[in-house]
Amino acid sequence: MEFDITGAKIFLRIPTGIPVLGDFVISETLVVSWIVMALITGLCIFLTRNLKVTNISKRQAIAEMLVETAENFVRNNTGGTRKFDKMIPFVAALFATSIISNLISLIGLRSPTADLSTEAAWAIVVFTMITANKIKAGGVLGYFKGFTQPIAILTPFNILSELATPVSMACRHFGNILSGVVINGLVYWALALASAALLRLIPGAVGQFLSNIPILDVGLPAILSVYFDWFSGAMQAFIFSMLTVMYIANAADG
Repeated sequence: MEFDITGAKIFLRIPTGIPVLGDFVISETLVVSWIVMALITGLCIFLTRNLKVTNISKRQAIAEMLVETAENFVRNNTGGTRKFDKMIPFVAALFATSIISNLISLIGLRSPTADLSTEAAWAIVVFTMITANKIKAGGVLGYFKGFTQPIAILTPFNILSELATPVSMACRHFGNILSGVVINGLVYWALALASAALLRLIPGAVGQFLSNIPILDVGLPAILSVYFDWFSGAMQAFIFSMLTVMYIANAADG
């Protein structure tokens, strides 16, 4: 699904000719997600080659710095203990996937996180881990009993609150990334129209030729990209990962 900006309206257009493998649809989101996973895998292999105990290389120093950052991130959000160290690889992988997916639009690919199905899949995994830790902490009966607290009449609301956790996590991340895509698209469209209108004022064939070149698209979109792609993308990856750590830690503590 992509945005087709026509006139002053935005239309959603579902592209035709999407590759299909049996009953399995190979969408653009899926392909770019594979590219993201390949980039992360390649980077991990590159950074962890020929590890040494002494006289380490700059590459190994970067790898160790990333590992220490992930450890500090999880421990600082779980009371500074090592109780939740088993979450470090998962949270690091989640953060890396999120931030690279958000920033991959800088090279012209559509960000997988601009598709709600991506965040929904992440949220389902996180929700499963939250539920598993709650059951592990209080048992199956304790888990279901928690929905009746403090009084039984609040059970439906407690269930809705539980289900709202993955929905809110997915929609928050998706909404911020998609809004950046839409706003950037509108800015490009508006600047292209302004560029054509201004250059068409030049008389003759020169004006006609130049009006087809969106000269005003150079500059301002790049400035907006600093926020919508770099800052917002990194911030959303950080927030999603932090919420994941806090929710799972709170579930494990009962």
